[in-house]
Amino acid sequence: MDIQHLQYFVAVAIHGSFTKAAQKLYVTQPTISKMIKNIEEELGVTLFDRSGKQIKLTDAGNVIFTQAQNIIKSFENLSDELDDLMSLKTGSIAIGLPPMIGSRFFPKIIQKFHKQYPNISLQVVEVGAKSVELDISNGTLDLGVVVLPTKENHFHAYSFVNENLMLLVHPDHHLAQKDIVTLSELEEETFILFSKDFTLHDRIIEECVRVGFNPNIIYESSQWDFISEMVAADLGIALLPETVTRAVDSDKVRIIPLHEPVIPWHLAIIWRRDRYLSFAAREWLRFTKEFLGDPLDSLKNLEE
Repeated sequence: MDIQHLQYFVAVAIHGSFTKAAQKLYVTQPTISKMIKNIEEELGVTLFDRSGKQIKLTDAGNVIFTQAQNIIKSFENLSDELDDLMSLKTGSIAIGLPPMIGSRFFPKIIQKFHKQYPNISLQVVEVGAKSVELDISNGTLDLGVVVLPTKENHFHAYSFVNENLMLLVHPDHHLAQKDIVTLSELEEETFILFSKDFTLHDRIIEECVRVGFNPNIIYESSQWDFISEMVAADLGIALLPETVTRAVDSDKVRIIPLHEPVIPWHLAIIWRRDRYLSFAAREWLRFTKEFLGDPLDSLKNLEE
């Protein structure tokens, strides 16, 4: 017995006639009769009293009629809700955005997405890239932004920014007049870093160790603007992504390219390879890709 059997049974019960039910459902009377007989055989009861001119529900038929109406209504509600999901009238998405990345890249995307899909709920969780990766792994988040590289066999990834870190120093710093600085020249400096749940925290330390020294870290923060203000107060040096340095007050700090080695800052949206991605999440991903376009054009699109 399936939903169609119940729909045919309810139609016969409402109209009190196999013929009228068949006409209403645009099927033949034998089809209706066969459906009703199948239900009776499966349940082992008689549904209609056929002894008079007009068929009537039996006591068993009345019980099934009430339940069948509820089942059909629930099925219709289910279909309507699925239609809403598939047509993106409703849904929810949990997105992980590191604070520095979220504030710089995504306000316009979120604004435009909400305008187009007002009934889709966006839960934006602001945590460091390490936590974003962990929360996508355990299913707390649907997708999020991290700094590459990440586990390629574990996540799908859409890369949208490919930049390097820049050095920030006080205008009176002894390196302030240089056009370019090597990482090894920073061995005696005091560093202001992002806090430990940010990928850049470990990345910077790893690169310093690779060129031969452990950085002297005096402050850690989760806010790039606070880091830049600390540099402006001559409390230390910092390494920030190129995009972020465009928002820094260049009268307060000196921004210098870093090389030998350059420290890359590659951003990507990631999601689990082996986990279902909802209709809403898939649309947010498609929408974001369309908005950002080619990684080289990402900043242009965001600033327009």
